[in-house]
Amino acid sequence: MTAATVSAARPTAQRAPSARLTFGGVLKSEWIKLWTLRSTVWTLSITVVVMVGIALMFGFFMNLATENLSAEEAAATSAILPSAAVVVSGYQMAQLVVGVLGVLIITGEYSTGMIRSTFSAVPRRLPAFFAKLIVLFSISFVVTLVGVALSYLVTIPFVPQAVDLADGDSIRVLVGAALYVATIAALSLGIGTLLRSTAGSIFTVMGLLLVVPNILAIVTAFSDNVVIEAIYKYLPSLAGQQLMAMGGIDPMTGAMATDGLSPWGGYGVLVAWTVAVLLAAAVVLKRRDA
Repeated sequence: MTAATVSAARPTAQRAPSARLTFGGVLKSEWIKLWTLRSTVWTLSITVVVMVGIALMFGFFMNLATENLSAEEAAATSAILPSAAVVVSGYQMAQLVVGVLGVLIITGEYSTGMIRSTFSAVPRRLPAFFAKLIVLFSISFVVTLVGVALSYLVTIPFVPQAVDLADGDSIRVLVGAALYVATIAALSLGIGTLLRSTAGSIFTVMGLLLVVPNILAIVTAFSDNVVIEAIYKYLPSLAGQQLMAMGGIDPMTGAMATDGLSPWGGYGVLVAWTVAVLLAAAVVLKRRDA
């Protein structure tokens, strides 16, 4: 047997095709990862239940308040508290629940050490971060929209006038609630990425959404300080809630759509806050060790 024959008899080594990492694959991975967590199912279920429960409560008490009124008086009451505002009245509690989910989606990986596996699979890191962002925003938007739809159905028997789905302002309020809550979830993801700590991030989110606005509301009520009033006006939650305002005021918060801050302008302020936090989080994520 010649050397050429021996060489021909040996099996030829086959090179395994290199696995190409695509953003679609990372996106699918983050989708699966999120839905395998029990906290995701519980959090999103609570979001829907809270939204429907609060809307039902507001609708019930509104029905009690208007059942003995004349048609003109009931119409005046609906002008003060429109039916669309009743339907989305649970969005403030929903933002807190989804905000916790936005924190946990990243800090949970840091606390368990799973973030090292994530970054080993996605060495550039940012694709994994933006995949988390897309998955979180999409799920939060859809789930909140489901909560709004169910709230609409359960409040029909109670509100004096049904929501006019052909009215542009009503549609803005209904869809705007889902946009607002999803954007708050994205903001919470950025805060969680910056701080890494679950407790610290949740405290920061709650402080930004609840504590700081209430403190500044008290200060502005007893002070004419222009700077404090401007800060209060452009807080992410107060500005973003203008998206649900009808007739220049948000009945749930009393937040006024003041000069230069229209519903979409207010939402734009919230988006600016969110983008700034997410960009800072992306920079820190890229530079900091896992």
